[in-house]
Amino acid sequence: MNIKVGDTVAVIAGKDRFTKDKKGNKVRTTGVVIKSFPKENRVVVKGVNIVKKHERSTQEDSKGQILEVEAPIHVSNVMILDPKQKVPTRIGYKVVEGKKVRYAKVSGEILDK
Repeated sequence: MNIKVGDTVAVIAGKDRFTKDKKGNKVRTTGVVIKSFPKENRVVVKGVNIVKKHERSTQEDSKGQILEVEAPIHVSNVMILDPKQKVPTRIGYKVVEGKKVRYAKVSGEILDK
């Protein structure tokens, strides 16, 4: 899986693909990966795929509530943003100073520091 925790990604498919900016124009949804599930090929992106979870009251004095949390989305529905040009890009690997690093194919910028 090419995407890691802390990467800035753009949503390229699904219901959260576009959002509206302050002027009302459609813009691509972006966010930071906060959790990764490599075995299931899923990631949790901050502010994307918000679902409501109903929480039952567990004690006499605590109240039940409805929480809004981010649900995981499939890794194929997101793409890493190029650090220079801020456009979705594919990821490549190359060896720099004896170390394998990820780089953005659009600009050639190295993603792993």
